[in-house]
Amino acid sequence: MNKHFTDKQSEYLFLFIILCCASFLFLMNLNNHYLWQDEAETALVGKTILKHGIPLGYDGKNFFSQVEGKDHDENYVWKFHPWFQNYLVAASFKIFGINTFSARLPFAMFGIATVLLIYFFSKSLWKDRRTAVIATILLLLSVPFLILSRQCRYYAPATFFALFGLYSYLNIIDRKKYAGLMFVLSSILLFHTLFPFCLNLLATVSVHSLLWHRNRARTVLLLCFGIIIINAPWIIWISDIKYGGRNSISQVLLFAILFLLQIGKYIFSPIILSVPLLVGVLNWRKSKKFFSKDKVMWKNLSLLLLFIMFNLLSFTLKSPFPLFRYLAPLIPIFCLMSALILESAMKLHLALGIGILSILILTSPIYDYFYEITHDYEGPIEGIVKYLNENGSKNDVVAITYGDLPLKFYTNMRIIGGLTGEDLSPAKEADWIIIRKHIIGTKDLRVRKYLIRNVSWNNYQRIIIDYPDIAFENRENPDHKYRTVINENRVVIYRKIR
Repeated sequence: MNKHFTDKQSEYLFLFIILCCASFLFLMNLNNHYLWQDEAETALVGKTILKHGIPLGYDGKNFFSQVEGKDHDENYVWKFHPWFQNYLVAASFKIFGINTFSARLPFAMFGIATVLLIYFFSKSLWKDRRTAVIATILLLLSVPFLILSRQCRYYAPATFFALFGLYSYLNIIDRKKYAGLMFVLSSILLFHTLFPFCLNLLATVSVHSLLWHRNRARTVLLLCFGIIIINAPWIIWISDIKYGGRNSISQVLLFAILFLLQIGKYIFSPIILSVPLLVGVLNWRKSKKFFSKDKVMWKNLSLLLLFIMFNLLSFTLKSPFPLFRYLAPLIPIFCLMSALILESAMKLHLALGIGILSILILTSPIYDYFYEITHDYEGPIEGIVKYLNENGSKNDVVAITYGDLPLKFYTNMRIIGGLTGEDLSPAKEADWIIIRKHIIGTKDLRVRKYLIRNVSWNNYQRIIIDYPDIAFENRENPDHKYRTVINENRVVIYRKIR
């Protein structure tokens, strides 16, 4: 009894320490970076909920599209992304006010919740507390996961709901109370965070139950069918939206290679694969058996591998670009696999496991991340916003090639250009014109060409502000900027001479 009480106390102490560390890592300096284009889209669409009750792509002054108006219907009702992230940020704005910190706060909280969740999921999956501790530490110190979770975007909620869905599935297999309800709720919320992740989850548990748990497969399949039926109206409503094309075989192979390279570089280091190889060799020398015969371990490992497989398959086949953000729900999955491998190394020798864990942490950009959350960062959007707010008025018109959405969030001005595809004729007499150095794609290139050809440049004063004109304020990619960029051209703003 005393031992059980002590074990519980140590577990609660560990989770409390993890909660404190996670709160610091996820929340520290959360408002320092200004929202970049995609984050601003989520925040702007969320703001419209406060006034209209539903997410819109137009607020009466500015459009919020990044695909030339194809992300909303004729009444501007948003349909390109599911609405959960927009209602989440709207609730935060309602409680804490409209600002950068409140825009990112709920997403960071989901990141913290995921770190705590992985501990309980790992315990249920591997039936070992030390493995759960390792998995929790790995996710807590995963810089790509930290960066993704500090974005005003769907990444952290999607990761949490996907992990909770897999956890609930295990509880369904173990016939735990309310497990089916928890699975349905997490899956529906995952669908309305980003529906491909939900479909991948349903495919994973369906196949896994048919392979390993035939006695529970009927229940699992009925729950999955029910989830699809519940979401059928939304599926029908968004059926006319094109999220990606049919990638050619060469594109699929290229995307698969690029996704795997990103996994190897940022999520699951090839270094760790040397451990099971070493364990296999030692097992062969002892018992002439290279692989473990632990059926439960292989059964649960296959659950993770199926989830990885379905996610990679869906995004290599349908995604327009091999973006790192699509790998977000896979980060805790690879942490769970890494923890299992490191635990096997510790069984060989404690120093071996600790040594490999230390190498993984020390070779990650964790020190760069510490620098980022404890120092000031200056990006182009910050400079543009501050200058416009100090020198302009709410009635001014601003034309910009890229970065229009953050300006719409931080100023009350009429912003033209960007990726909206709207009529550019008002830009001819804009009070401010900003041609960014970097071209993002064909949409902002079109805006650049229009401005160069149609603006009477003799009527404008060229102003250079001391902020680096990098392509993005700061993206969600793990190779983003941890420090203010020094060796870059400064931002140029053109002001109409009155």
